[in-house]
Amino acid sequence: MSEAKPILMDATIGAMLPTRGARGRLTRLGPVLDEILVNHAYPEVLEKLLAEALALTAILGSLLKDPDGQLTMQAQTESGIIDLMVCDYKAGELRGYIKHDPDRLAEAPADPTLFSLFGKGYLAITFDQPANDDRYQGVVPLEGESLAQAAESFFTQSEQIPSIVRLAAHKGEDGWVAGGLMFQHLPEGEEGRDRLHTKLDHPDWPHVAILAGSVKGEELTDRKLGLDQLLWRLFHEEDEVRILPAVDHKKGCRCSRDYIESVIAKFPESERVEMVGDDGFIRVDCAFCATNFPISPESIGN
Repeated sequence: MSEAKPILMDATIGAMLPTRGARGRLTRLGPVLDEILVNHAYPEVLEKLLAEALALTAILGSLLKDPDGQLTMQAQTESGIIDLMVCDYKAGELRGYIKHDPDRLAEAPADPTLFSLFGKGYLAITFDQPANDDRYQGVVPLEGESLAQAAESFFTQSEQIPSIVRLAAHKGEDGWVAGGLMFQHLPEGEEGRDRLHTKLDHPDWPHVAILAGSVKGEELTDRKLGLDQLLWRLFHEEDEVRILPAVDHKKGCRCSRDYIESVIAKFPESERVEMVGDDGFIRVDCAFCATNFPISPESIGN
């Protein structure tokens, strides 16, 4: 029997440690990052931040049980260098963008902290699962020196779930690659619930946190190291490690000319006339894919 190919790129895998009462996710993104970032032309420091944010989004989105579920992560400030960062996940598809002040970014340090980029802000994560009519949003202050620390703070404050998060991103000759790991403690007998409230002092959790926290950034971004191989490297001494099926990822901006035309058509004709620019088109920008759609008024039915 031939050996299974390692899971290397643009995928997230899950893991359960039943005897430790813990679950986790490992993700690595490559080509999908380049597809998302190429049209934005962000400075490299923002590309790195968005790459890590998309890795975190892939991890969190893969927790959704509803195949039509959607996860949105938003980081926002009132007066930071970054005004808004939004990432979105649906059925394995990823998209994201950043709105920022270029002049203030130019004055920032070469390797700015999360606080220097966002200042005083908040992190909101929304889980939307229409099959169960279940929509949940957690909002916490944006705290920590990194996005990974901010995510840990989110789960501690909003969910009371002991969690460890590690994120890394690197740009090389082959383009961007980002990786992420998240492990969480589950209460006994409650494997697989979406949101869990549990004690913060479970005796097995420090052991899991030490092993998961030993992962290195270069391991998360190693294009040749399979995600399943990395899980084995971290937890091979455990009594049981269950590896869950992989979720594949791709760029998934859901804008399209047909959709935009259908939205514009809902406006009264008098308002559509006011939308027409000097060039005779109604122009609509998609922040997620940095694409401008010139819509001819004649293409929209009355």
